[in-house]
Amino acid sequence: MTPSVVVTPLAMAPLNTRIAFLLELARRLHQYGTAAPRLEGAIAGSAQRLGLIADVWSSPTAIIISFTDLAQSEQDVAQVTQVMRLAPGDVNLARLCDADAIADKVIAGDMELREGFRLLRELGRPDTRRAQAGVIASYGLAAATVVALLLHSSWADLLAAASIGLIIGVITVLSATRPRLAVASEAISAMVATVIAIMVSQFVVPLAIKSVILAGLIVLMPGMALTTAVREISSQHLVAGVARMGGAIATLIKLTFGTVAGTQLCSALGVVGRDYALPPLPPWTDYPALLMGAFAFAISFRAARRDWLVVMAAVVLGYLVTRWGGAFAGNIPAAPFGVFLGGLTLSSLANLYARFVHRPGAVIREPGIILLVPGSVGYRSASYLLERDTSLGMDTTMLLITLLIALVAGLLFGDLLIAPRRSL
Repeated sequence: MTPSVVVTPLAMAPLNTRIAFLLELARRLHQYGTAAPRLEGAIAGSAQRLGLIADVWSSPTAIIISFTDLAQSEQDVAQVTQVMRLAPGDVNLARLCDADAIADKVIAGDMELREGFRLLRELGRPDTRRAQAGVIASYGLAAATVVALLLHSSWADLLAAASIGLIIGVITVLSATRPRLAVASEAISAMVATVIAIMVSQFVVPLAIKSVILAGLIVLMPGMALTTAVREISSQHLVAGVARMGGAIATLIKLTFGTVAGTQLCSALGVVGRDYALPPLPPWTDYPALLMGAFAFAISFRAARRDWLVVMAAVVLGYLVTRWGGAFAGNIPAAPFGVFLGGLTLSSLANLYARFVHRPGAVIREPGIILLVPGSVGYRSASYLLERDTSLGMDTTMLLITLLIALVAGLLFGDLLIAPRRSL
């Protein structure tokens, strides 16, 4: 959605109809994980095409919009101010693209405002059982991918992590319709993952327990939220960025607490677990695991089927560029430079994709950086600090900050290299 001149037929529609459409559009963009700068730009640009001035304030839990009709003097005070209290959104690429397409059709005059409003409302329908099953399966595949691709553990670790991932997926899907469960779902998931890993290690087969727990919980790690928070702060959206940062830290604390609680529960029952590494997976498993993980993230980000190949290509490219960038870093610290290069590449490609395909660049940008975000590093940092290992905890915290800065810098420089022409 690109700002342009006012389209007269739309500007002549009833004020309440135009405002209702924009409010519903803002609600859907927020619900589908749009960051504050992009949401505010999209709504302000769309409002201008509808003959309105919209002053938008977005945060992870609320949106405030004031509307002024351009038919009146721009110096006049706003006619309508709307406050919407919303739950934090999750990335849903298919519905985000649908919302963007509906807005484009309305602004182009190919669809009436009331019809656009109705279609936006329909996007809020609950997920089907098939979609929920896909999300659960994606949790298991993502956990297996982390074991094979990033942690290089054993076959036993892979199977255990995949099983834990499936169970965590079930808990997450159930919590979507149960508010009381949702509040504590991260802590419950971490406790369940820890108990299962220790039990399997004690009674079935030895495991690298910490690696299995980390892999099983990987989809719950708030790496994406931390990255978005730093991006918002760097673009002077301070309230949204700080609030999102607080939410991410709270998630890390819940996950860490659940892990500690699970460990203490097993200790009280006399179950300690055999924590030692079996022979690692052979090197040839890296690339099949990468493809499997790319497919898992295409599902977990709820991409439309037509976008699966694009999303998978973005995940694969992001990982390979980061890996190769780290390998050729020379005297530069390998991990931050690789992450910076990955963010730069993906941000540039996302803007090119949005410019020429006329679809949200989020289809490439959001899944592409998923293997770059340092969510697991934040989890380890919180775990070390809770275990009173202050030195290692602070070292890991510094690594977390370094990786976040490198990734956000890459994304910002990518926007400078290829200027975005669409808000999303």
